Amino acid sequence: MNRSQNPRPPQPQGPYGEQSYGDQRYEDQRYGDQFGGQYGDPYADPYADPYGEGDSASWFNSNGRPAQTRHGYGTQAAYPQEQEQQQYVPGIPEQRQREDQPTYALHTVEETPAEPSYHIPVTPEAGWDMAASRRRAWVSRAVLLCILLIQTVLSLRLSNTAFQDEALYLAAGHAELDHLLNGTPLPIDYAAYFSGSPQLYPVLAALVDGAFGLTGARVLSLVFMLFTTGLLYSFSRRMFNERAALAAAALFSVVQSTVVMGFFATYDAAAVFLLALAVWIVVRTNRAPAYAVLLAAPVAVLAVGVKYAAALYLPTLVVLALLTAWPYRGAKSAVLRMLLLGLGMGALAGIGMYTTDLLAGIQQTTTNRAHGTDSAAFLLQRSAEWGGLMFLTAVGGAISYVRRSRMNESPLAQRLGNPGWRWRALMGLLLCGTAVLASAYQIHLGTVVSLFKHVGFGLLFAAPMAGVGVTRLVGAHFRYPQLGIMLWTAVLCLGISQADWRFGVWPDSSKMIRTIQSHVDSKGHYLSSTPEVPVYYLREKTDHSQWQGVFGMDYKGKKGTYYTGDEAYRAALRDGEFDLIVLDGITNPRVDDVVAGAVKGNPHYRLLADVPWRNSSGTGTYRIWIKTA
Repeated sequence: MNRSQNPRPPQPQGPYGEQSYGDQRYEDQRYGDQFGGQYGDPYADPYADPYGEGDSASWFNSNGRPAQTRHGYGTQAAYPQEQEQQQYVPGIPEQRQREDQPTYALHTVEETPAEPSYHIPVTPEAGWDMAASRRRAWVSRAVLLCILLIQTVLSLRLSNTAFQDEALYLAAGHAELDHLLNGTPLPIDYAAYFSGSPQLYPVLAALVDGAFGLTGARVLSLVFMLFTTGLLYSFSRRMFNERAALAAAALFSVVQSTVVMGFFATYDAAAVFLLALAVWIVVRTNRAPAYAVLLAAPVAVLAVGVKYAAALYLPTLVVLALLTAWPYRGAKSAVLRMLLLGLGMGALAGIGMYTTDLLAGIQQTTTNRAHGTDSAAFLLQRSAEWGGLMFLTAVGGAISYVRRSRMNESPLAQRLGNPGWRWRALMGLLLCGTAVLASAYQIHLGTVVSLFKHVGFGLLFAAPMAGVGVTRLVGAHFRYPQLGIMLWTAVLCLGISQADWRFGVWPDSSKMIRTIQSHVDSKGHYLSSTPEVPVYYLREKTDHSQWQGVFGMDYKGKKGTYYTGDEAYRAALRDGEFDLIVLDGITNPRVDDVVAGAVKGNPHYRLLADVPWRNSSGTGTYRIWIKTA
């Protein structure tokens, strides 16, 4: 029966006729039944435990805290009328205790879960800082320093005697220095067959070699490569952000080409550095007036002078000048910028070629180079092994960049004016496409010679997009850092193993040099599989004009007969033309067999020594013959 249908029971009166407390309680409870219903007493403590029993001093809220004591209308009175209307609610029996010591009753939540006591607040846009800060700059520089230290250690751990290319360029540099300072005639015309100007890097490297030896010349290359990595970080940061720049530098610093060129006394490191400097100038001046891009022209042309193959990347610089300026300077200024850079580089290159004797060398070693016999499948396989993982990362980064241009996690970045998807697609195509130019050209030539170094030239341009790929792989707020770490570790392991193998391809020549040094002077004529090595180590006694290699020979016999090729070697050995013969068995095994067959039973020669050596592929022997009569 509803309470509203019962007559109101008589209530006791106070001494002055006022309604007693029980009457007020009746009104309170009636009000709660009529308007509160399932919500109960509107004056009830909202923190009270509905499953507790006893007086208010023993009630607890859901998190175990004692209920707050109420005064006045909240005090319960045990009236029979109310006890009849109250329904039984099961609970835990009351545990009596001292009033000054709260108890914590057990509480069982049946179905409805409790609301979480803590919510992650929404970060206001003002909490994001997109502007550059001193803290961010120093953190980025510290990480970059760690990357450079790793690169330094990886390069310095390599060890071997001079490779034949290193020996050739250093010996040529010493000869060019002697020619410039003392007017001494050059033993041969280096400019006719060098793939770079003999007056540029070889001279600089010879100066360092004269003071610090081969290790000093190799450290010079390390300095070039460290600056290259630093410039890569700088222009990648300007194109994208710090995180992408650090990822690009981290990947580039551990690939085989970077590690090997960092301790390889050839002009490749200097050429890569100059290309990186030219790219940095192009990117750094993208918001300056158009004529500022002309600062990159002499640097780019100098890179071509150091190594002619660097000319393959000049078109990339021209297009990059257009794309980097378009979003900031507009179409007219960007096109003007591209034309100025192209014309400037063309004019300087033309002046350099036609005022020096470098044109013949460019034609012989680059444009009209003889084709090899290496298959396209073999060259593709080698390119994939030496740079494929980083290239795939760059392609993934380019695709992701086309789909979403936002590079900052701040909500404010969504309202920034980002370049359109067509511009982003062109930028990704330019940087990733440049990475395959060297492989495509060497597939055209059919040769694997120097491919591992040229792969590194292309990876310099693909590295910024590879950095974007790493950041997208890791995700916002470093959600999946393990993926980026796994990728970098894979590139690192490949780079270390490939660099170790590459630096052990040629045999250690120290024992061979000690064996022949007492049999060499400035008057003899010598034959060697790698004549550049003894010329470098014994340059105080001999020069290039006294040595013959195993890649072709012309010889006029004592009877006036003219011989070429294999017959030239046989005829020269029959006549006792060479005073010393040094064969390693791996440089050109076919010609080595021809020479060994011609020496066998030859009364002019006797075997001086068999010097064992070991390289990455196994073991072998230097076979050394000396002329007896």
